[in-house]
Amino acid sequence: MSVPLEPRVLALAGLMQALRQVRRVAETGQADGAVLSTALDSVFRVDAESADEIYGDARALRPGLLLLRDYFRNQNEDEFLPKLALAVTQLERRFVRDDEMAREVQERIVALAPEAARLGSTHPEVLAGLGKLYADTISNLRPRVMVQGNPHYLGQADVVAEIRAVLLAALRSAVLWRQMGGSLWDFLLRKRELIEAVEANLD
Repeated sequence: MSVPLEPRVLALAGLMQALRQVRRVAETGQADGAVLSTALDSVFRVDAESADEIYGDARALRPGLLLLRDYFRNQNEDEFLPKLALAVTQLERRFVRDDEMAREVQERIVALAPEAARLGSTHPEVLAGLGKLYADTISNLRPRVMVQGNPHYLGQADVVAEIRAVLLAALRSAVLWRQMGGSLWDFLLRKRELIEAVEANLD
């Protein structure tokens, strides 16, 4: 039985939305607070049963849906964003094949969850914890996801931790996309349906 396209589209929107924040933080040192919360909250919803539950509300993914629509219309303003998305989907393939790493990541997320619930998922201490988790585990996969940005900000430990935390959220969305039946073939064989699903969620 095929999985409906809507959950895949929401996962893709979550991926694009998170990576747009990665690019923004790398360039400016600042993130959009609401978008950052949506991304990082999704990391801690490990037992959610649907894409809507993972992101809290599909409406929170509007920025990501708009990014997808621009991509499909060839109106993407950031040439590095699709490349970054491809790199993360490739990373997802290596990550899910490493059972030991996947287990460690989940265990450490669960261990961080009480602190995130108490302080908020975007609190600097939580960001630092997620950033260290990413550095200790996923950063060891090759090839690494390379983030370009302003050297001034990329030289700051707190900014790097935030970028890594949001990359973890992006990976979460990539894993969800694949679990929902997503494949790069969708972009070749089901592009029209993907566009229709994006538009339907923007109405």
